Amino acid sequence: MSKPANRYYQGPVSDHFDGRLFFNPDAEESLATFKDILKWRFNGERSKWPKHRPGQETKPRLRVDGGGLIITMIGHASLLIQVAGLNILTDPVYCERASPLSFLGPKRVNKPGIRFDDLPKIDIVLVTHNHYDHMDLATLARLKKAHDPLVVTPLGNDTIIKAKVPDLRLSVQDWGDRLQVGETNIHCVPTYHWSARGTRDRRMALWASFVIETPAGIVYHIGDTGFGDGRIYRMIGERFGAPRAAILPIGAYEPRWMMRNNHQMPDEAVQGMMLMNAHFAVGHHWGTFQLTDEAIDAPPEALAQSLSNHGISKERFRALRPGESFEVPEIRA
Repeated sequence: MSKPANRYYQGPVSDHFDGRLFFNPDAEESLATFKDILKWRFNGERSKWPKHRPGQETKPRLRVDGGGLIITMIGHASLLIQVAGLNILTDPVYCERASPLSFLGPKRVNKPGIRFDDLPKIDIVLVTHNHYDHMDLATLARLKKAHDPLVVTPLGNDTIIKAKVPDLRLSVQDWGDRLQVGETNIHCVPTYHWSARGTRDRRMALWASFVIETPAGIVYHIGDTGFGDGRIYRMIGERFGAPRAAILPIGAYEPRWMMRNNHQMPDEAVQGMMLMNAHFAVGHHWGTFQLTDEAIDAPPEALAQSLSNHGISKERFRALRPGESFEVPEIRA
């Protein structure tokens, strides 16, 4: 029996696409089987999260110009980056559940740190991959109606998005592509992860991270990644120079036997910061949706310990809660 065709993307073979599926060329592949999922779900190690955690809401500035850079946490991997006169949203998810179902699946335990109606005019949306905690089609439809932003996303994800929001403006990228917006360049670069919206479309759409190269400095955003041997971080420093700010995932990493190739630990995020010589970093992907086994506050606690072990000030790498902003200091030559 022939394998089903890729429903999202048809294109030439490359070093990360075999003609049907995408893959990580420099990392070990370890997609979970149904047996693995059962083993994990019944391991008895899942921490109990609160059903609701009170948080704060903030109203961001309309714009940040000049040398300013402000990063505000909305929740999970959804952040507002304000730099060089642009308002950029990453992986915006305003739904109650990170799930294809409205009544089942990981439910958010805190409200978005910026109410949808309090968002400033959004220029660009970065969607790193198609997992439900990163690609929320209902939110993208709301953004189209309210802001008409340009959505930048890797290969194949446009097919998924257009089915729900056919008139959304899209820039579809492969690893190595660059989009210029005024004086800002957005580069699509590799990350160690995978994709799926269901059980029959694994790795049919590409995943990526983004380098935002601006007159005010470089911002590097990863939605999800494993650490691997650290080469993705070394590549960033070698190709683009030291980021002013790196936005790095620090949660959803337990149990390690299952998550290690796709979700990094806080200490690995700190190692990544060091490998690319980032001046500052923001930790995300924790504290909103319970996806894995660790306790709700385990990621920031592990981050603090790692920073202490490496002799790095906690002010340089902040694990933001929803509604918190980081006004990233300017880098003086």
